[in-house]
Amino acid sequence: METQRSFDSSTQYGILYLVPTPIGNLDDMTFRAVKILQEADLIAAEDTRNTQKLLNHFDIKTKQISFHEHNTAQRIPELIEKLKQGVTIAQVSDAGMPSISDPGHELVMACVKEQINVVPLPGANAGITALIASGVAPQPFYFYGFLSRKPKEQREELDALRTKPETMIFYEAPHRLKKTLKTLEGQLGSARKGALCRELTKKHEEFIRGSLSELNEWANSNEVRGEFVIIVSGNDQPEIEAVDPLAGMTIDQQVDFYIQNDLSVNEAIKRVAKAHHLRKQVVYNQYHDIK
Repeated sequence: METQRSFDSSTQYGILYLVPTPIGNLDDMTFRAVKILQEADLIAAEDTRNTQKLLNHFDIKTKQISFHEHNTAQRIPELIEKLKQGVTIAQVSDAGMPSISDPGHELVMACVKEQINVVPLPGANAGITALIASGVAPQPFYFYGFLSRKPKEQREELDALRTKPETMIFYEAPHRLKKTLKTLEGQLGSARKGALCRELTKKHEEFIRGSLSELNEWANSNEVRGEFVIIVSGNDQPEIEAVDPLAGMTIDQQVDFYIQNDLSVNEAIKRVAKAHHLRKQVVYNQYHDIK
């Protein structure tokens, strides 16, 4: 067990501050966040070029060092050594809270292990900002972040979430939104309520509310631009929706079901064969004979 007294002056180590940055609107920067960035000895930034724009806006002169997912192994020992020498470090991501779908967690864990104080600042967060204006029940909620980019893994993730009663929060990039919405509808059902929340806090902020079917239709008939938070209602009848969607289907109908949900013919046949404890060739022959 370990207890941290965040502002214990007897420690000889520096402090790691986790500083949230605006997710769009620079006016959302807090007074405390500006003060910490001004007073820190060093800023560990996800992208120093991006953070420099923020520093320029608030006339902050503090030196930066890059800290992102591709240099974690190299940087963490360097940052820990600096903290042990009494250096105060402020860590920031490009937008929002460090560690939430952004770099930071590994550094926090390394600090905890070395008994270096980690002090979080409250501030902007895209998921919570979207949730409270979505029109979907705000609590309980389940924050997921980004789903896998691989269709098969994404379906498996959603399968595991299908019976959850909590409102779910996902992040998605514009170029993947259509595919993700199609998978969400296929795995969770067309009637689920949700909201697409785009460009939060910015000039073109927009909330599109409706069923997953309606959100899917919107994405396929409008130009998709900006970063998205997807809010999806929880399952209010898990015992009903937990029923196998393939129940009552023939072998070939089951193969078609998986194909319609973005599996290749080969992968669909393989999955049906495994479910029925049949050889893949048997299902292959039956499916293609029927076709």
